[in-house]
Amino acid sequence: MTNPTGPLSGIRVFDLSRIMAGPSCTQMLGDMGADVIKVERPGQGDDTRKWGPPFLKDKHGEDTDESAYYLSANRNKRSVNLDISKQEGQDLARKMIAKSDILVENFKVGGLAKYGLSYKDLKDEFPNLIYCSITGFGQTGPYAPQAGYDFLIQGMGGIMSLTGEPDGQPMKVGVAIVDLMCGMYASNAILAALHHRNNTGQGQFIDVSLLDTQIAWLANQGLYYLTSGELPPRLGNGHPNIVPYNVFPSQDGHFILAIGNDSQFQKFCEFAKCPQLFEDQRFNSNQNRIRNRDELTPLVSEVTCKETSAYWIKNLPPLGVPCGPVNDMKGVFAHPQTVARDMKISMPHPEASGGSVDLIGSPMKFSETPVDYRKAPPRMGEHTEEVLKEILNIDKSELTSLAQDGVI
Repeated sequence: MTNPTGPLSGIRVFDLSRIMAGPSCTQMLGDMGADVIKVERPGQGDDTRKWGPPFLKDKHGEDTDESAYYLSANRNKRSVNLDISKQEGQDLARKMIAKSDILVENFKVGGLAKYGLSYKDLKDEFPNLIYCSITGFGQTGPYAPQAGYDFLIQGMGGIMSLTGEPDGQPMKVGVAIVDLMCGMYASNAILAALHHRNNTGQGQFIDVSLLDTQIAWLANQGLYYLTSGELPPRLGNGHPNIVPYNVFPSQDGHFILAIGNDSQFQKFCEFAKCPQLFEDQRFNSNQNRIRNRDELTPLVSEVTCKETSAYWIKNLPPLGVPCGPVNDMKGVFAHPQTVARDMKISMPHPEASGGSVDLIGSPMKFSETPVDYRKAPPRMGEHTEEVLKEILNIDKSELTSLAQDGVI
């Protein structure tokens, strides 16, 4: 294996997670140098491998077993086929856990107990193990036994009540934001637990849930309700506390105007040749603009639609007025700032057409221990033999026997 160089080099993660929340967590740990062993059931693998189209194309233009969804959360991992429903698989898992620092899993509550791999089963034997469980609803409470799904949690957790047009349907966010945020909270918790272990030598159990995560990142909108007792209104692209802060029409499309204070609004009005708007008592302070947003928004739209989006985007930011495009994916990855920040990367891939796969880069920029891109998302079971030989010193004949028995 390529030696990792990131801040978590020397840390091994035994990854029993799949879909998005757990894999996004372990991908972040892998980006920071951890050796992530992704455990997949032989013949089945991570569910998201089949969540396409689109799929990665091979050198003949045919679909591989790696969907775009799978590719988004599985780089810097080694895939091992292992059937933990078999006793031999459980024995191998425990041997690898003995040589691991972190275990991440997203089975339903109690799901790993039947395999002898729950935290309760392992904590006395491996007191320095950090064991992170990611579930829909957490380990306690009346909903604990239920499975959780991003879409359902967006609804239960309130974000859909805030998203969408005021008179339209409640709307989910366009990516699996609950899963992704849960992965971030989980990785943060794991890093804190590593720091605690470095100080004390003691591992611990981490309980992270999708619903808790969604409620936590309601942030200011959650506090709107807790402070006032009133339900925050659904505002489409508008902001509950700043006006005008919205998508506005231009001569050739739309752009974003994100005015955050009175000075910025005055500068906008002066440049847009509509000083009467700032002079109007209904709009001369942010508080007044919030009270009168329904009157102000169409007046600003009348002004902005007279020029192109490029006109506003070019001229307003130099004046200190926040303004920007509404990019599609092509625009995002072609944007010069995206390119400058290395947010699109290419990694060698033995099956991919052209020999490489394009991926989204990490947003973490370290001055001394940069993110380490060393492995493209693995093919299912790609590293089974390598890992079992390296970590457990299993010889060729035993590997053959395990494969014949369907354990690997």
